[in-house]
Amino acid sequence: MTIDVQQPRTYDLVDNTVRVAGVAGGAFEANFNYRVHEGHDEVVGSFLAGDGAGGHGQFQVAVDVSGAAFVRDRLFVEVYHVSPRDGTELDKVVVPVVFGPKIVPGYYSYLEHVVAAGETLWAIATRYYGSGNLYHRLVAANPGTISNPNVIHPGDVIRVPQGS
Repeated sequence: MTIDVQQPRTYDLVDNTVRVAGVAGGAFEANFNYRVHEGHDEVVGSFLAGDGAGGHGQFQVAVDVSGAAFVRDRLFVEVYHVSPRDGTELDKVVVPVVFGPKIVPGYYSYLEHVVAAGETLWAIATRYYGSGNLYHRLVAANPGTISNPNVIHPGDVIRVPQGS
């Protein structure tokens, strides 16, 4: 059996409803499991995928994580199936994502900001949040783009989380 998770992608910003979608199957109709976790708490569930004849089928699951007591802004979305023989998790796909509500209270979406020559994270945070001290929000929301908060480059696309 195979699993291809197409949503979310690595380091996507997610909210309290994590949408997990892709293609899975390779059996008549197989039961697949998902887990959204960050090491302290987790939300789990399952879904069926396949085409009824041994092929693959699309799946889409909306996982409500609003009741989880997550303490970190980095979550992991896992999709796998369980061996009927020994309970081993097989063909597991793990996608790291960024949990927006831990970065910005009331997170609902993000804007994209293209870095101009001479800009700093401090200046970008001041523009969007009213305080340069909140630059850490930008760092947390952009792990694939910002590896050093003192180094950003013109043309970099920075995600700016928005909240209520």
